[in-house]
Amino acid sequence: MPTFLEIEHQRFEFSNNNFSNLLPNPNWATLPLFDRSGWQRVRFGDVVENCNETCDPAEAGLERFIAMEHLEPGSLHVRAWGNVADGTTFTRRCQPGQVLFGKRRAYQRKVAVAEFEAVVSGDIYVLAPKDAQRLLPDLLPFICLSERFFQHAVGTSAGSLSPRTNWSSLASFEFDLPPLDQQRRIAEILWAVDEVLNENLVLLSTSKSASTTYIDSFLSNAITMYKTVTLGELIIGKQKYGANAPAVTLRQGMPRYIRITDIDDQGQLIYDEAMGVELDATIIKSYTLNDGDILIARTGNTVGKSFLYYSSNGPCVYAGYLIRFQPDKKKILPEYLFAVTKSSYYRSWLENTIRVGAQPNVNGAEYASMPVPLHPLDSQKHHLAELANLSAIIKNSEANLSAIRHINTLILNSIF
Repeated sequence: MPTFLEIEHQRFEFSNNNFSNLLPNPNWATLPLFDRSGWQRVRFGDVVENCNETCDPAEAGLERFIAMEHLEPGSLHVRAWGNVADGTTFTRRCQPGQVLFGKRRAYQRKVAVAEFEAVVSGDIYVLAPKDAQRLLPDLLPFICLSERFFQHAVGTSAGSLSPRTNWSSLASFEFDLPPLDQQRRIAEILWAVDEVLNENLVLLSTSKSASTTYIDSFLSNAITMYKTVTLGELIIGKQKYGANAPAVTLRQGMPRYIRITDIDDQGQLIYDEAMGVELDATIIKSYTLNDGDILIARTGNTVGKSFLYYSSNGPCVYAGYLIRFQPDKKKILPEYLFAVTKSSYYRSWLENTIRVGAQPNVNGAEYASMPVPLHPLDSQKHHLAELANLSAIIKNSEANLSAIRHINTLILNSIF
């Protein structure tokens, strides 16, 4: 695990390349590299082979298998796999450099380049150029990532619960194929973008891990140097369950209705498809959030998910499967309590507390009994300032990733 100073050094290097400010040259397509005069319209099946080599993986000495869940949407890299020794029925073989395309639920955009020998699910096509002197292997994965290709795959899929596209349908896809020298230069550009994308992904992952490690460290110090105090002793009044009311279309003048599904895994508010709620004026105040309130999910698969509300989020009311805690700022800063809910300490406490039934559940009284490792206020402020530095790295990386993906998509879709 890189140290905090090493993370800071990486942040400095990447901040000098702020990709979020980059915009593609609107005239890039007119450059000689992208001159389409020599391009030929071809059918996908005329230049691409659907490889159907099969084997018994154990007899062939293969150690890994790749299932649909191992492919990440939008990523060309296989970062997960299963072990043949644990058992598999897969027999279709892939070789390094071949392209893997998920034919089931093609809208998930699962395309990857095999980096090792393996057997793959029957729901994954193994693709390769028929003639590397006509279609460059390095360009094939980007053809499969293009919007037109996905729209064709989705449009030719059949089945209601688990739609699949067949090979004959994919083979009929038509696109313009550049001459080999242009293919090579285009592929070099696209792979360079992919390399930068992955460098930012590594930085983002490392930064998030460093943030969790830092939180765990200062909570461990709090247990050793100070004391733990129950959450119920650190809040104003009592914890309170949310409103039991249906969500409605959000209209002007109406408070936003925050439900468990409106909070992402990082504890941030999701702004897509915001909903409102209609409550009697006499009770709406009791469910209206105040700056610094913390919401925690009490039931479902995301039990324990948390959210820190700021007034800058706008007027909000919270729903019944969430519990509100109002931190006493004379004892604990809201940001400190929110950081506790992102720690390994908190996850361990949850695992030992969750009651498993039809739905996992932790009630308000159980949350109130949770011991919170507590630093003095000045120490809380110090550690939160360090976390703010890590948060800036994370946000910068996320902005860079968004910009790189946007530019990559523009290039891909303009070419193909």
